[in-house]
Amino acid sequence: MKFIFPQNYSFKNKFLGIIDYSSLIFIISWGLIVFLFVHSLIENINVKIFTFIIFFLPILLFSIIGFNHENIIYIFFYIFKYFKNNKLYLYSKNNK
Repeated sequence: MKFIFPQNYSFKNKFLGIIDYSSLIFIISWGLIVFLFVHSLIENINVKIFTFIIFFLPILLFSIIGFNHENIIYIFFYIFKYFKNNKLYLYSKNNK
């Protein structure tokens, strides 16, 4: 049995078919940083869990759902690139 893939088909390896491996490494490192930060600064276990969820869950959800299945590292790169040199000009028309 032969399978025919179009030439413009991009095959990406993903962990469990959901997350790119580079995104997975970023998510694990971000989770570890947040965990160490929360664990070292906060005493109450309820506040620790709540703070960890607040900082970790949005990044995890954006990487799973994504913006058109774009890699989360590329999204942060595009945001950083925009803030570094934004060329947004607003013009106003004066109709007199």
